[in-house]
Amino acid sequence: MDYEEFTRNLKADLRANGGVVTSGPMAGRPLMILTTIGAQSGEPREAVITYTREGDKYVIAASKSAAPTNPHWYHNLLANPEATVEAGGETFQARATEVTGAERDRLYEQHAEERPEFKDYPNKTTRVIPVITLERVS
Repeated sequence: MDYEEFTRNLKADLRANGGVVTSGPMAGRPLMILTTIGAQSGEPREAVITYTREGDKYVIAASKSAAPTNPHWYHNLLANPEATVEAGGETFQARATEVTGAERDRLYEQHAEERPEFKDYPNKTTRVIPVITLERVS
């Protein structure tokens, strides 16, 4: 199965099961579908992203599995911080804020405690992995 087919199936599983992945290697992980507006295209772009929570905020890390470049969704959020979040069976509008400094470090560590695969990513890339919070807007 190719990556696009895998992602299509993952999104269908999330949407069909109230925001819960029921099968495959991602089963049981907290995942969201994040819809951003393309920084260059202006078109809606969907990405499946793991998250943690900090109070009412969703915390996401632009790890791209420790690739040397940031994921497209990160650039899209910098250009247009308004996004649509599908998580936990809900769909809502959110505003993205990049977190820096000590707060970024704290949130990244918290994220890595809950998502252990993130612990080694900083050792595998020369970039600082951005951390973004998503806050629901009314």
